[in-house]
Amino acid sequence: MNVHVFERKIWVPASIAEVFDFFSRAENLAEITPPWLDFKILTPSPIRMEEGTRIAYLLRIHGLPCRWLTYIERWNPPFEFVDVQQKGPYRLWRHTHRFSEEDNGTLISDHVEFALPFGPLGDLIYRLQVAHDLKKIFDYRAEQVRLHFGAGPA
Repeated sequence: MNVHVFERKIWVPASIAEVFDFFSRAENLAEITPPWLDFKILTPSPIRMEEGTRIAYLLRIHGLPCRWLTYIERWNPPFEFVDVQQKGPYRLWRHTHRFSEEDNGTLISDHVEFALPFGPLGDLIYRLQVAHDLKKIFDYRAEQVRLHFGAGPA
C-alpha cells in the first residue's frame, strides 16, 4: 500500500479559541467544502465532538455518490484533532488538524495521510486524478476559511 501525504498551512487573523471552535463544529464542514462535491452530513445535529465521535457523510465524487464514515481518533482542544475514515473511498485516510498561535492569529495545519484501493491501479488514479482533486478541494477550503475569518483571498 502506497501511503501519500498532503499538507496545507494557512494563517488567519483570529484567536486559536475562535478557530478551534469553528472547526470543532462538524456542521461547518459544508461551508468549507466545495459545492461540486454536493456534501451532506447524515449524522443528526448537534454533533458532540470528542474522541470516538462518528460522523456519516454523503458526497459525490465526479458525480458518483459516496458514503463516508469518519471517527475522531484524537481530540485535544484547542490544539489538535484527528479524524480517520472508517468507511469510504480510501483504503486509508487520516487527517490531522493542528492549530497554533502565531503572529497575533492562528496557523491552521492540515496533514493528511491517505492510500487508495486497487493496488497499482490506485496509484495510477492518484497520479491522474486524485492529487489534482485534493489540491482543488483544499484550495477551496483555504479560501473559504480565510474569508470566514476575514483574512481575504490568498
